[in-house]
Amino acid sequence: MDPGMNQLLKWSIENSETASADPTSTTDTKAERPSGRPLNADAINALFGGPTDAELMKQSMASVLSPEITLENKLVAFDNFEQLIENLDNANNMENLGLWPPLVGLLRNEEAQLRMYAAWCVGTAVQNNEKSQSSLLAGDAIPTLVKLSTEDSDEQVRRKAIYALSSEVRNYQPGLDKVVKTLPKAFAPEGAIDAADMEAVDRVIKQLREDSARKAA
Repeated sequence: MDPGMNQLLKWSIENSETASADPTSTTDTKAERPSGRPLNADAINALFGGPTDAELMKQSMASVLSPEITLENKLVAFDNFEQLIENLDNANNMENLGLWPPLVGLLRNEEAQLRMYAAWCVGTAVQNNEKSQSSLLAGDAIPTLVKLSTEDSDEQVRRKAIYALSSEVRNYQPGLDKVVKTLPKAFAPEGAIDAADMEAVDRVIKQLREDSARKAA
């Protein structure tokens, strides 16, 4: 059985009224009955035939990658994708759906707006999310993000790449170690940094932001 339909069945059973309720009672049994577990969007979509979030994520990425889609519509699709992965479960599902490799690949796209959106989506997916931070590290995207942060000619791309790095390194030591190792010497801190030390992390990120702002001036 489809997982969404299975959850829908369980939800229906849990929230159904008991057949043994006294029909003469004046008590509002509906008011007394607890609301039960909330029904997630995918289960609702399974009932009404709409696409699941996973399907929408795949469709959005397919649109971004399609050579037949205009840039304007690609950006709309990318914006939809970013909103979907604001949900922690959706962000964590990116690996299962095979969406990390194409997203990381888009960081190297020749179109600046697509690079910007790719970095933005990376930052959204990994923010306060160790599973996604690990996926990004495994995808070897950090060197690309560091290069975008320090060398890209487009200010918006640099800003979103720095945002992605900031999200990757906070409270995730492997990500921070990789970033520190990859940074140009001008930005690399002296000595080791604890990923839980927000002040130390902020100093590294601040340097990148200030350098980006100088390039834009």
